[in-house]
This record gives sequence, C-alpha cells and structure tokens, in this order.
Amino acid sequence: MAGVLDSVNQRTQLVGQNRLELLLFRLDDKQLYGINVFKVKEVLQCPRLTLMPKSSPVVRGVANIRGSTLSILDLSLATGKPALEDLSNSFVIIAEYNTQVLGFLVRSVERIVNMNWADILPPPSGVGRDHYLTAVTHIDNQMVEIIDVEKVLAEAAPMSEVVSMEVLGTAAGTRAASCKVLVVDDSSVARKQVVRCLQNLG
Repeated sequence: MAGVLDSVNQRTQLVGQNRLELLLFRLDDKQLYGINVFKVKEVLQCPRLTLMPKSSPVVRGVANIRGSTLSILDLSLATGKPALEDLSNSFVIIAEYNTQVLGFLVRSVERIVNMNWADILPPPSGVGRDHYLTAVTHIDNQMVEIIDVEKVLAEAAPMSEVVSMEVLGTAAGTRAASCKVLVVDDSSVARKQVVRCLQNLG
C-alpha cells in the first residue's frame, strides 16, 4: 500500500511543479510517440490474445491479465496505420481512461521522460482535423507525437454520454442550470464529451 501512495504522491508533486512524465514508444515506423504516464498502470510483453467475434477492427483480442479480462487495442491500426505484426515481440501498455482499463498494443517501449508542460506544444495547424495528436514535443532533437487516447477510445469503444434519470432527479441536477463550469482537458474529444454530459444536466 505504501508503494501505491508513494506513486500517487510523486505524480501529484509533478503536477504541482507544472511537470509531467511521458512514456515513449514506437509503432511500426521510426516515429516516436508519447502517452501521459499519469494514466498508465503497467507495461508488459504482449500476452496471448483471444479473438472476440464482432469486436471493433482495432481490437486485436482480449487477454487475461492479473485476473481481469482486458481488451487489447492495436494503437497502430487505431491511428490509421497498418496492423502490428509479430505480436510475440510487441508490448502492451495497460492504461485507465474513462473508468475503463484496457491495453494498447505497441511495437516497442523506449523509456519514461520527465517534461515541463511549457515544452508541450499543440499539433501543427496544417495537419487538419482527422489526426490523433493531442500535442507534440521535442526530445533529443526528435519530434514526439503525443497520442489523443480519448479520440482513439471514442472511435473504437464509444461510451454513452446519457445522464441517468437518477442523476437528473437529484439536487445536483436541479441546481446545475445556475452553475458555471470551466471544462479543461488536453483532448478536444474529452472536452466535447464532458460538455455534452453537462448539457444533458441542463
């Protein structure tokens, strides 16, 4: 338990210092990608996958990991690139987003780097709207593309944004119309999801 609390304290201190940690990885090309370590639970060699009928094309299968059955998404396929091959030499990044725990299949995992938020830049303006980047940065004179995981998940495993009648009927729901809410997230998809939920609350 102490190890978990130390890890949480470490992450909290990073935020307080305007810093973050990125897990760097590669897909099937030379490009270096990053994902915020804050959401990462662990990284492991790709386990044996079981195919699931009628699942999303980007879901390569499910795996039993520490007593839980997790979907494993091919991050290369999900971002419009060819599927990863040679799964036995690939890795899975276990992460938690939107209360879902799942795995992202990647070719290789490089290292964790500690960054200042001032060094994290928005994607170039000319890349259009169909990209999967939430930001970019430079490490050792190489561009690192930071993946918009919320966009990947919204397309591969969309979640309902309907607010239940139980919530709408509570005092919180009735007071919602008089509140002002500032929605902040580095993912435009996540911001839109939160806004739609709040709009359903009135």
